[in-house]
Amino acid sequence: MKILIKQSDFDKICRHALSELPNEACGLIAGIDREDGVREIKKTYLLRNVDQTNEHFTIDPREQLASIKDMRAEGLTPLGNWHSHPETPARPSEEDKRLANDPRATYLILSLEDRGNPTLNAFHVEGPQDNKLVRKEELIIINE
Repeated sequence: MKILIKQSDFDKICRHALSELPNEACGLIAGIDREDGVREIKKTYLLRNVDQTNEHFTIDPREQLASIKDMRAEGLTPLGNWHSHPETPARPSEEDKRLANDPRATYLILSLEDRGNPTLNAFHVEGPQDNKLVRKEELIIINE
């Protein structure tokens, strides 16, 4: 699947993730699934990592609910989530795979391993708990 994200949303995610260092940052993504099979991110949500650690994240449930309500009000579809890896590559960790329970979701991972050149990748994760299949998706950052 092809995923589109605006440069401004990429920049917004990067700024938030850098501001949350040394901890992981997290949030949600919303948008539309176009008829041509392209998934277009229309809005990103910057949410609080209640775990406050650099090894994993838990989205604040109240902020998650408020985000979902906002998506509905704007006619957007929840598409998935994003989180940062402060010191490791932009690929799912074993914990990320274990916690990926929605086969319809897009999982964005931002690596801050190279602080001056953050890397954002998109993944699709599905399958049984003991044998998750991870597929990297094509992520295109578009200028507005």
